[in-house]
Amino acid sequence: MLSFFWLRCLLKMVKENIVVPEEILSFCCNGLQGSTSPPRAREPGDREETRGAMASPSPPCNPTEVQMSQLVLPCHTNHRGELSTGQLLKWIDTAACLSAERHAGCPCVTASMDDIYFEHTISRPCAAPPGQRDGRSGVCVGQVVNIKAKVNRAFNSSMEVGIQVSYEDLCSGKHCSICKAYATFVAQGSNGTKVKLRPLTPQTEEEKIEHSIAAERRRMRLVHKDTLKDLLTRSSRETELETRDGSAAVPAEKTRVESVELVLPPHANHQGNTFGGQIMAWMENVATIAASRLCHAHPTLRAIEMFHFRGPSQVGDRLVLKAIVNNAFKNSMEVGVCAEAYGQEMSVSRRHINSAFMTFVVLDQEGQPCTLPMVAPEPGEGERRYREASARKKIRLDRKYVVSCKQTEVPLSVPWDQSNKVYLSYNNVSALKTLVAKANWTLAREKEKVRMYTLEEDKFLSFRIEMSVCINADRAFSLLSDLRRRPEWDSHYASTELVQQVDDDDMIYHVVSQTLSRENKPQDFVILASRRKPCSKGDPFVVAFRSVTLPTHPASDIFTRGETLCSGFCIWPESEEMSKVAYYNQATPGYLNYVTTNVTGLSSNFCATFEACEKFLLKNKEDLIMQHF
Repeated sequence: MLSFFWLRCLLKMVKENIVVPEEILSFCCNGLQGSTSPPRAREPGDREETRGAMASPSPPCNPTEVQMSQLVLPCHTNHRGELSTGQLLKWIDTAACLSAERHAGCPCVTASMDDIYFEHTISRPCAAPPGQRDGRSGVCVGQVVNIKAKVNRAFNSSMEVGIQVSYEDLCSGKHCSICKAYATFVAQGSNGTKVKLRPLTPQTEEEKIEHSIAAERRRMRLVHKDTLKDLLTRSSRETELETRDGSAAVPAEKTRVESVELVLPPHANHQGNTFGGQIMAWMENVATIAASRLCHAHPTLRAIEMFHFRGPSQVGDRLVLKAIVNNAFKNSMEVGVCAEAYGQEMSVSRRHINSAFMTFVVLDQEGQPCTLPMVAPEPGEGERRYREASARKKIRLDRKYVVSCKQTEVPLSVPWDQSNKVYLSYNNVSALKTLVAKANWTLAREKEKVRMYTLEEDKFLSFRIEMSVCINADRAFSLLSDLRRRPEWDSHYASTELVQQVDDDDMIYHVVSQTLSRENKPQDFVILASRRKPCSKGDPFVVAFRSVTLPTHPASDIFTRGETLCSGFCIWPESEEMSKVAYYNQATPGYLNYVTTNVTGLSSNFCATFEACEKFLLKNKEDLIMQHF
């Protein structure tokens, strides 16, 4: 009741035009919320409390990080009680856009969304007994979807945003991953022109790794079309239709879907363009219908291959969404979907604004994939889509099991194939960049200018040797990336043969070592060498090595086949004529004894080899002819 006394005093003072002290005004406002203590005069030296300090959480370390938490409601679910993938795509795109705009300081538009693999579904029926629970069910409506987005790297006018999506069981406290995605955003000025972005400085070890590998992911995106084209060129021109016992092929034309949507103000973002997440949701809707027409069941979306936005659309546009099943494999099907826009009802000119490919499966009551009907493609364009779907499936498998796997899950020697060269090269370079970005390197030895560091992890002992050399970084990069010259300074190399010139940046060598194995035989290696020039200022020159297997060079009785998991050089320019050269190696079991002998000081072989490397670089630095392989 005391607060109402003060409120009456306040009203009287206002009527009589008396200036109200700030303490009285604050007290009256707080009193209506339950405060009954009279105002206290501020004592000298008292700190002024920050408004809302107790209510708002501490800001994230990364200034671009955005965290979004959404409670899954029935209105967010589909007919099966699962969280609609379209709704999830809207949330993902919103969080990613907010993160991009935090860094850019201006409006940003979605340029593309990389492959998304959905690990779990979010569904309603969780109260059923365990024996009756649908195998497709993940978590229940009423749980929370947590999305974390932050900018991994800013390039010239585009940036990569990493997104992590998980769900949270509020009752048990359980957290589980739903998916991980990478989106590319472009910053736009007031007149629609591209805006040059300021560089992003990573702080944590995780951020440094993502920042470094983002350049490799960008490179992989740019060559994606060429990879598909190359694979189709080398494959058979004839369309090979799969045959399955007891099932007739369904004409692909029967799965075709075409739908139109009118873009209204609620569908637009804060810039007046059609919200990218809304377009992705509409595309997912028609793709689901097309998949259902093939299987006559409710399909589950398992993966989305790279949304690519070709242009914007605005409020008032009509969006025509088309989908068709391109190919049906034994347990999965690919649906191609595209979006076209036009401005007026009678307009005949349509703009292709987006396209994507979605992979669906049909799950039984135990959550296992069902066998799907075959698809009979139409002659001409249908057969082209059919063949391209098979090629994309191979590319997806390469990306998923070569690129996405952790180093401990990848075999030491990965089979080399021309069709997966982009992803093996990516894995080779990104593995080295990940090793370089590790934070817990420890100085183990120092001999004159040569410093040796070690990194102990669960399954690996890695080492790094570095020194500063009076040579231009570009020239050092050229000399060290040619393995044919390695025997000139490395006494461990007996001979090196260039086996295959993959492209300007990737070569395969057969290396014979001077080191004898336990069988008293020389060791030999088949090594993929991948080299990269800096993507932006501050990046090193990179030369990465890893073992591969080639049918033309199988293991022989003359040698003991050795393997290297991750090794290579990084070269940082320190000045115009001075460079820091560092060699990294993640030691395999056969190499471990040799590493520990040098680390403990029982041998100086590493230091001597690196000093010989310096002499080699200094001797050849005047040779300005850049070698192209």
